[in-house]
Amino acid sequence: MKHFETIAIFTYPSEYAVLRLLLEHHEVRHVFQNETMIGVLPFHSNAIGGIRLKVHKEDIPKAEDIIENLNNTSHLRIV
Repeated sequence: MKHFETIAIFTYPSEYAVLRLLLEHHEVRHVFQNETMIGVLPFHSNAIGGIRLKVHKEDIPKAEDIIENLNNTSHLRIV
């Protein structure tokens, strides 16, 4: 995990469902940290620090482009 950096933080898994599919489709190396814990204790999301999207350093520009395109060209929004 030392080559991964946090580029976004989410409160609930529903906020990034489409983003996950796009990252997998474009073969971006990523992990959603704290996802299981918040699945078990959803109301503790803020206390835990949210669900962190960590992306491999080499894939950060590609991931940021995906997020920007999703926000700008779609009716779906990353909250």
